[in-house]
Amino acid sequence: MGEPLAFLLTFRTYGTWLHGDERGSVDYEQNAPDSPYLPADPRRESVSRARMCFRALVLDAALRSIVEAAIIDECRFRGWELIHCAVRSNHVHIVLAFAGVRAELMSGRLKARATRWLRERGPVAADQPVWVDGPGSRRYLWREDEVPAAVAYAQEGQDAQH
Repeated sequence: MGEPLAFLLTFRTYGTWLHGDERGSVDYEQNAPDSPYLPADPRRESVSRARMCFRALVLDAALRSIVEAAIIDECRFRGWELIHCAVRSNHVHIVLAFAGVRAELMSGRLKARATRWLRERGPVAADQPVWVDGPGSRRYLWREDEVPAAVAYAQEGQDAQH
């Protein structure tokens, strides 16, 4: 199929969207692209919350600024073309041009730099988890029209969705 034009990467902060949440969730058994979210399950959400060893991490304006600066810095350092970055209180959307690197590796490097900067420049403790485990969502953008659509989603369209 060739190489994608870009990726839409999304990753969430620790503890802010648990399995069983009313917004729905995805787990290891139900995670194929375009599969529906699992329905709300208050019992499962309660169990998920009880398993948390740390407080949920919500990014305020200052922390969002640190995360955005870290992502920009990592992209410059790696020579990756950052098309758009939207840092929200509980998640990050990044649209990156394809750079010959797997999306999972890009996501991991971006999360690592943001984590390091949050620990060095913000009030995030060394033992506080910052992100949900794993690389997060990776959407491959193959067509020219998908790139501006992903940017629009990251900017405003996702407020109407999960």
